Amino acid sequence: MARPHVRLSERRARLARAAGRSGGTGTPGAPSAIVQIGFWISSEEHGPLEIVRAAQRAEQAGFPYVQLSDHFHPWIDRQGQSPFVWSVIGGIAATTKLTVGTGVTCPLIRTHPAIVAQAAATSSVMLDGRFFLGVGTGENLNEHVVGRGWPPLATRREMLEEAIEVLRLLFRGGEQSYRGTYFTVENARLYTLGETPPPIYVAAGGPKMARIAGRIADGLISTNPNREIVAAYDGAGGAGKPRYIEVQVCWGRDAATARKLVHELWPTSALGGQLAQEIRRPADFEAAVEPVTIEQSTKHAAVGPDPEPYLRAIQKCIDAGFDHIGLHQVGPDQEGFLVFWEKELRPLLERQMSAVRA
Repeated sequence: MARPHVRLSERRARLARAAGRSGGTGTPGAPSAIVQIGFWISSEEHGPLEIVRAAQRAEQAGFPYVQLSDHFHPWIDRQGQSPFVWSVIGGIAATTKLTVGTGVTCPLIRTHPAIVAQAAATSSVMLDGRFFLGVGTGENLNEHVVGRGWPPLATRREMLEEAIEVLRLLFRGGEQSYRGTYFTVENARLYTLGETPPPIYVAAGGPKMARIAGRIADGLISTNPNREIVAAYDGAGGAGKPRYIEVQVCWGRDAATARKLVHELWPTSALGGQLAQEIRRPADFEAAVEPVTIEQSTKHAAVGPDPEPYLRAIQKCIDAGFDHIGLHQVGPDQEGFLVFWEKELRPLLERQMSAVRA
């Protein structure tokens, strides 16, 4: 396969920084001097043992970190899975030296922030500090299951800020109590704590939430490569802190087949606004995405055997200001993508780095 033509020296330089992953630690909470490419594993698509094996294989392929979604339900039944993320993290911690983070946990309704604090602290100890806690305002899909209702977004933003106060309070150690508007903690103490508390990264899909993240978080998580999000985050206090993003890709020997697979498993990618946060059941999502076309659901996905679309997707994230880019291989063929990464995509990035240095 021909090497993709690189038109701009600045593009080569930026992609070279992305390839400079080797030797990086992916240390949570620390600003990255270079862009790191990580591996994002969808809990909605894979069972727990599959995820652990994929993480092990990602480490062998040279990725410094993996990020896992935290769901009770998949988005649609065709995705087919939704294991308990904290058990899966334990399996990864016991068998790899990767940095691991959630992408993302909702500490508001289904799980009280005190319990999330215990889970995160234990994960951080098992990973010897290589853990970050991604949090967000959640989706009705996962949170309604405990029968406590589904507050409006403005309320959930307030709840998230308070939940982060609870998390940080308990991460201090010692016996702690808290009485807020939404959460109460009585005489709670985390006995299993690492030397440093796990950093808390906040998910943002737009500038408003990014400003909240800049004010209260140790890092940013997004799925939207929009420079306005990063600018809002930086302007509110996030400058110099890590910025993570998920990028959907689907390696396959035939681009059309790969595109069809993305459409079959992730038609929800085309749902705009707050709709994805409001729908309650996978069956309801199935109905909502019936009119979605393959062009709509895959317009941002890099697919097929040619490295060029993947390079463009990485570049778009770098241009938007993200410094941790998690590649989410859609579908069951995780091994196929990882071989593609090892043999084609990563070498291209590294060669570009060498050209810039020369």
